[in-house]
Amino acid sequence: MKVLGIESSCDETGVALYDTARGLLGHAVHTQVAMHEAYGGVVPELASRDHVRRLIPLLERVLADANCARGEIDAIAYTAGPGLAGALLVGASFAEALAMALGVPAVPVHHLEGHLLSPLLSQTVPQFPFIALLVSGGHTQLMRVARVGDYELLGESLDDAAGEAFDKTAKLLGLGYPGGPALAKLAETGTPGRYKLPRPMLNSGDLSFSFSGLKTAVLTAARAAELTEADRADLAAEFQEAVTEVLAAKAVAACRQRRLSSLVVAGGVGANRRLRQRLDAALAKIGGRVFYPELELCTDNGAMIAFAGSQRLLQGDLPVPGTGAFAVRPRWPLAEIS
Repeated sequence: MKVLGIESSCDETGVALYDTARGLLGHAVHTQVAMHEAYGGVVPELASRDHVRRLIPLLERVLADANCARGEIDAIAYTAGPGLAGALLVGASFAEALAMALGVPAVPVHHLEGHLLSPLLSQTVPQFPFIALLVSGGHTQLMRVARVGDYELLGESLDDAAGEAFDKTAKLLGLGYPGGPALAKLAETGTPGRYKLPRPMLNSGDLSFSFSGLKTAVLTAARAAELTEADRADLAAEFQEAVTEVLAAKAVAACRQRRLSSLVVAGGVGANRRLRQRLDAALAKIGGRVFYPELELCTDNGAMIAFAGSQRLLQGDLPVPGTGAFAVRPRWPLAEIS
């Protein structure tokens, strides 16, 4: 079964083709970073219009790379939420229209479920059940994953997610967009420990997160004196240490609490090198292992949506083809799907 995946939830347009027998046949992503950079963040209307421009060329590219005709597509999966309403509508309407034209099922997919299952596209995959740390954009969550569609929320951020904290802190330090990767790069040249930043909720006894206070602590330190380039690097390094220490500690606590040794990490922040170092070391101490998606699949992409859609279809979740009726959900808790 060949499943086409369409991702358009924010500022990446992703198209991919996944075969349940042969694996990922091809995928392509267009990022809008250059377009939004001048504004210091994503402009929803510009994002939606750019998705319109990119979808057909990306579809043709993926099908050509996979040597697949449109008539060979068996189903189309698309991101139905959460995300920017206009951007979601572009991908959803495109996918539903193409599905109607081809007479195949269209499968709405939860964006975070796509991230959650993306490590299963790697060479080495975890076995169910496992603990998942989702660190994607505006989401920081710990989940127990029993199987596809069976997700138990263990803890989440009470305010800013880790990705948001990275982006906002980068802006405080005068870094460009996207802030997270820029801050991580600056942190590589700094020395943590010179500035003393808090580790929010590190010893709270639960699996919740909070990063807004950490961002405020950075602001206080930045305003105390005019920062040199070396100061900014040290502050970035200390901030990164604080976030990754909390994420690693909570992830290990979740594994211990549920007596599981496999941790899956998914989402854009999962590409952070320091976070991977900390998680690998922390899980090794308890005899566990961490599973990551390939680096190119950490950010938003169509491959994860195609794969998630294929798993839903294999479970017998078969929508009726050709109805043309659909809806998107800009706000959609992962716990609501089953």
